[in-house]
Amino acid sequence: VQLQASGGGLVQAGESLRLSCAASVSGTSFSINVMAWHRQAPGKQRELVASIPTAGTANYADSVKGRFTISRDNTKNTVFLQMNSLKPEDTAVYYCNANIRTFLVGRKEYWGQGTLVTVSS
Repeated sequence: VQLQASGGGLVQAGESLRLSCAASVSGTSFSINVMAWHRQAPGKQRELVASIPTAGTANYADSVKGRFTISRDNTKNTVFLQMNSLKPEDTAVYYCNANIRTFLVGRKEYWGQGTLVTVSS
């Protein structure tokens, strides 16, 4: 199982970015449950930004409500994070995460490699 994140970069405050994370699984049957984005700013603990189940309502951290939107394409095993009205305090490494059940391993949490988002003031 691999999660490949992309879309980070350097933007100015008020601008937008869209992150993507694709899950790839080979050699076994699988199902993807909750997918999520977390972030870790310098000197801070990793925090949950947003999560989305296979079907249902997404959840957001209070700090990003109304600015970020999480979505997923189940046909492509991909989760997205649309980030609007970015603020300098959104600067962090963003990690995607997925709860995946495979026939060989069972249910397990998997993490992507992280993508850096830098917001300048």
